[in-house]
Amino acid sequence: MLDLFLDLTYVSFLIANPWMIPVAGFMVWMFVNAVRRKEWLWAAFIVLGFGFSAVFYFFAVYRSRPSATSGYELPGSLDKTRVKELEIQIQNIDNAHHHSQLGDVYFQQGKLAKAEACYRAALQRDPQDLDTRAHLGQCLLRLKRMAEAKPLLEGVVVQDAQHDYGHTKMALAETFAALGEPERALQLWKEVTENHAYPRARVQYAEMLIARNEIEPARAVLTEVIDDDPHAPTHQRQRDRVWTRKARSLLKKIG
Repeated sequence: MLDLFLDLTYVSFLIANPWMIPVAGFMVWMFVNAVRRKEWLWAAFIVLGFGFSAVFYFFAVYRSRPSATSGYELPGSLDKTRVKELEIQIQNIDNAHHHSQLGDVYFQQGKLAKAEACYRAALQRDPQDLDTRAHLGQCLLRLKRMAEAKPLLEGVVVQDAQHDYGHTKMALAETFAALGEPERALQLWKEVTENHAYPRARVQYAEMLIARNEIEPARAVLTEVIDDDPHAPTHQRQRDRVWTRKARSLLKKIG
């Protein structure tokens, strides 16, 4: 009898407040999306925060547009709010390091033209700096100017094969692949995956294995990416989300 009373009360509430139906539907939609993305903290907020958390999630995560460099971040952490501070330091001191740092911030924001200008200004002041040369190469690669990126990245890797914890070698592998040199790209991906567990490297390595019809080794690599994802720190999972999604997509394609 109590259950019937509660059911009738609930139905009466919905009739009196019909706007609750689309709100509830929106919350369920965002909750399901958060679970699929394995955004467990957001899922909890959506459940506990009524409709407000669902709206925040919609704009902060669901509708967020990746920048031109999403999935290709530079190593280390950068404070993207430092633009004004660095501009003042450049005005007062004008050294290569500050120009290069400002370039890194713009790179992470996906403002590649501004990043290129900063890197070139840094190289005018210190032409031998490995970080600036490598990051300019990465910037040119994202601008699809692979022929210009190649000598910069290749020169840095020759001097320091593990520069930027393998990120420069990954960029060089992507450059070789884009320029139609798959064997050289494959060798670099193999070297990177032997020393690092970056999803970016493993997924692209698996793609090249699939192109060579080496399906089982590719499946093993992609499965590792999926299996490792839940155990990674939250910030790392967010950064590598584009690659874990691609790994799942590739696994579906190869069956």
